[in-house]
Amino acid sequence: MEQSLLNIGFGSTVVAERVVSIVSPNSAPMKRLKDEAKSDGRLIDATHGRRTRSIIIMDSNHVVLSAIQAETISQRYSQLKEKHTD
Repeated sequence: MEQSLLNIGFGSTVVAERVVSIVSPNSAPMKRLKDEAKSDGRLIDATHGRRTRSIIIMDSNHVVLSAIQAETISQRYSQLKEKHTD
């Protein structure tokens, strides 16, 4: 099975098939999730020093931070899925 890479900004990618959720970082539970992942060594910061605009939760329980809006990444994810179902 071919794996597709999801662009999460600034040259960073994640394996699209391993993405569980793409969420906005603004709520208290998401901030708590980020803090817990950081303390457990499961946090991957792909923001390149910019403000976190989305949190991507992977099936490996890793939490990936991106500086790209959650809506934009979700659209990219949908486009990838459409391309692979054709």
